[in-house]
Amino acid sequence: MDHFEYRHGALYAEDVAVADIAAAVGTPFYCYSTATLERHYRAFAGALDGVPYTIAFAVKSNSNVAVLRSLSDLGSGADVVSEGELRQALAAGIDPAKIVFSGVGKTAAEMAFALDSKVGQFNVESRSELLALDKVAQAKDMRASIAIRINPDVDAGTHDKISTGRAHDKFGIAWGEARHVYREAAAMDGIEVVGIAVHIGSQITGLGPFEAAFTAVAGAVADLAADGHDIRRIDLGGGLGVPYSGEAPPSPDDYGDLAKRIVGGLGCELVIEPGRAIAANAGILVTQVVHQKTADGHRIVVVDVGMNDFARPAMYDALHDIVPVIEADDGTAEPADVVGPVCETSDRFRLDYPLGPVNTGDLLAIRSAGAYGSVMASNYNSRLLVPEVMVKGDAFAVVRPRQTYDDLLAQTVLPPWLGD
Repeated sequence: MDHFEYRHGALYAEDVAVADIAAAVGTPFYCYSTATLERHYRAFAGALDGVPYTIAFAVKSNSNVAVLRSLSDLGSGADVVSEGELRQALAAGIDPAKIVFSGVGKTAAEMAFALDSKVGQFNVESRSELLALDKVAQAKDMRASIAIRINPDVDAGTHDKISTGRAHDKFGIAWGEARHVYREAAAMDGIEVVGIAVHIGSQITGLGPFEAAFTAVAGAVADLAADGHDIRRIDLGGGLGVPYSGEAPPSPDDYGDLAKRIVGGLGCELVIEPGRAIAANAGILVTQVVHQKTADGHRIVVVDVGMNDFARPAMYDALHDIVPVIEADDGTAEPADVVGPVCETSDRFRLDYPLGPVNTGDLLAIRSAGAYGSVMASNYNSRLLVPEVMVKGDAFAVVRPRQTYDDLLAQTVLPPWLGD
């Protein structure tokens, strides 16, 4: 469920007409619903009721500080994968003790900043990383609280580019090696072992892969206890899918029941890292029709948003529903290719998509765009980054302004030999 709905033929974001936002800020723009973010967060909180837990929102899915602050106000922590994301989480007021620093390529500088920020947990993904973290922590006379991310060799059954728990993926440490790494970690002066972590992928639409991964973790916790480790946290990662265009993923309640059944009785705090499942359906991307044409019998609708603004269709073959902001009187839908202005054939959002009649200047909304939308945007084709807007009730605010051409040009500096 989200809070984007039609009223008298006009699309609303909560109690604000989307067309009114477009008139104020121009197109394209991202629009986020506070009520939807809050509803989805509370759904996960309710699903874990009865066990100690932390919800660490995956900042990589949406790093807007206003989004993070809205979740922080509900008690959310953060899962970050870079110093930049960590700084955004801190700027949003998220408790550092609820921040998990994940990622396979943490630099020594990032480790140092995270230690100074007193993050609650590092998810270590290699022996090399462990050695580097121990060195940085000892230099500061500090101890880093860690969980080792194991790779359970579980195929999440999702898109190849977002599967992270198979044996050949770059993430985590195979259990056969991880057990030895735990022994090393326990002997390090700069390291405190507090947990175990797993994350097998994203946009997972069945419980089977989660069950396999959680079962592997439960077995690993028993082995670690036998080895003398005090495992106090079990980080289950994220990955629960959302209904983009017809999918039927499990509910947070189903996910929570599974987690509690398999690992909830182990006496550990459970950490989960949902991102997409909280943010995706809380956002839309609003665009305007700029041209129409026919090519080889295909109806082509050209809009002013491009793959540089929203990469998911081009990168993951993602299918997002596209709806009119103002419903047409004649609602007869005919197949259309909805494409953008970028000079790439892959700059297309839906092919042969049933779309009602539209005219130049009409507004369309790409649904479920709140996750992995703005965070993946670029200036490709020297196009300006688009604004982000947040709605709460009958109010809206720009929470990231539209980039200007002066901003764009200021990003480069001529070398001295080329003059002013």
